Amino acid sequence: MSPDLVRLDLLVPVLMYCALLWWVGRGLSWTARIATVVVTLALIAIVVTVERTWH
Repeated sequence: MSPDLVRLDLLVPVLMYCALLWWVGRGLSWTARIATVVVTLALIAIVVTVERTWH
């Protein structure tokens, strides 16, 4: 797989999650926003790790 394609595979979902977090987090306190970001980034890392180990 080319390096540019790998970057797009990672970049697009991360940007989509950031946009979703911004939309959902508008009414949340700062601590709730940080907790949401941490959980989301952990889920992204898990999905990417599992996907890379299976291919």
